[in-house]
Amino acid sequence: MSIYREYDIRGIYEKELNEQTVTRIGFVLASKIKGDYVAVGYDARSHSPILFQYLVAGLNAGGKKVLGMGLVPTPVNYFTNYQKWEINGIGITPDASVMITGSHNPSEYNGFKITVDKAPFFSDAIYALGEECEAMDFIPKPKKKEVTEIDAVKRYVDFIVRHFAHLKGMDTRIAYDCGNGVAGVVTEDIFKALNLQTTGLFVDPDGSFPNHHPDPSDEHNLEDVKKLLADGNDIAFAYDGDADRIAVLTHKNNIKGDMMALLYAMKMDKPTVVGEVKCSQVMYDELERRGATAIMYKTGHSNLKVKMKEINADLACEVSGHVFFKHRYFGYDDAIYATLRMLELIHDGIDLDRELAKLPKVFSTEEIKVKTTEEEKFKIIDAVKILLQNPPATFPHIKDIIDVDGVRINFENGWGLVRASNTTPVLVTRFESTSQEEATLYEKAINDLIIEAQKSL
Repeated sequence: MSIYREYDIRGIYEKELNEQTVTRIGFVLASKIKGDYVAVGYDARSHSPILFQYLVAGLNAGGKKVLGMGLVPTPVNYFTNYQKWEINGIGITPDASVMITGSHNPSEYNGFKITVDKAPFFSDAIYALGEECEAMDFIPKPKKKEVTEIDAVKRYVDFIVRHFAHLKGMDTRIAYDCGNGVAGVVTEDIFKALNLQTTGLFVDPDGSFPNHHPDPSDEHNLEDVKKLLADGNDIAFAYDGDADRIAVLTHKNNIKGDMMALLYAMKMDKPTVVGEVKCSQVMYDELERRGATAIMYKTGHSNLKVKMKEINADLACEVSGHVFFKHRYFGYDDAIYATLRMLELIHDGIDLDRELAKLPKVFSTEEIKVKTTEEEKFKIIDAVKILLQNPPATFPHIKDIIDVDGVRINFENGWGLVRASNTTPVLVTRFESTSQEEATLYEKAINDLIIEAQKSL
């Protein structure tokens, strides 16, 4: 399996990400960056500092100077692109940044999330970089090591504390779970400076993830923080391995990313909000009812950041817990910033559970994955589209079809989605309706269509 993916570079340490491959990645990436400075940080995995050295060697060999951040969350890495740093008496804004992280993947994995000129470096750009790297027949060697250390964590913490000073001393009792990822690098200083009533779990970074897997979209990984919430706390948060995704838990709700967006938008004046194809129709309808503009777009954090910039959106979200703020912020996904924005809603008197209870009741499935192959997954989607032109007589009535990412079929009382994952050999499906029975009906009808599409290949 190629390490060069749709949104990032990802692979197993030593087997796929080793001195040869990583140094070449740094060298080729250097040729894609116009300016001189690249900011580089890394997560808590034991091999991340080693990959840092390999990447720096490649970047230096390609003529770039590195601003080293050390151990940081991914949002701090993004944040660095918007800051001016004094280097040898000169104010320098990085021309690119690289975050070395395996995110929520198992501990043997690692990877690179790349930003160039404040924009995601992804899709065709990554595939082209991969082709150049694989065509190389040498390992680049730098003439000298050029790394200047910068204190990105302090700069970020100071920014967050300053922008949320009005929350200082609020009496909400807060539980949170860092999952031994890198969120704890900043949460402790921020919560202490704001004098918040917090109790944290698994705060110390440990890339072996000894307590549970750092993926808050999986309910199994929330068991510990749910117990803490029940033990005298008012709200709970959980973070993934690199702190760009968040889970928000109340005593009544596990608030998914699309419902978070609805809550955040309450404090914005007719915002433009971008959601992905897996978001609930309730989100889109409710935003429009309030006078906001709601745009449906492709899944993927890079896709959403690009779309936000294109249309100057205020907010974007993925169901999985990526939340992107351009409103009062910089337009990238940041679970720590999202935490403070959620606490701000509570501070301003918004009862989260009461607001969610007002929304139309729908029955939604979690993401359901259908195993296939890399070679067949997009072919199956194309075959499904053809079958939908003349669906079976028993197929539920189709109102319309949205094909911005796979196919989202709108029915009379709900919708069904089938799309090809950009990162794994699976199809992703999700279903929603005003009744459980109809949601099940939509699921069966589309699954039957997928089977028929597979047979046609």
